Amino acid sequence: MQVGDRVRVKESVVVYHHPEHRNEAFDIKGLEGEVTAVITDWKGRPVSANYPVNVKFGKKFRAHLQESEIELL
Repeated sequence: MQVGDRVRVKESVVVYHHPEHRNEAFDIKGLEGEVTAVITDWKGRPVSANYPVNVKFGKKFRAHLQESEIELL
């Protein structure tokens, strides 16, 4: 998975920070977006992030996801 790849959420992932559904449970399964970052290091030191893939959906919504929760398009 690389920056710029188009992806789709393939598993049920419930978020509470979606701009149109603030503080409500919202399932993002099926949403398509673009990978904006893959977090593997911080200031030159390797890290093991729980949700290393940062995905941008539209203009206002971003989410950190695991690689197992998304699929390449």
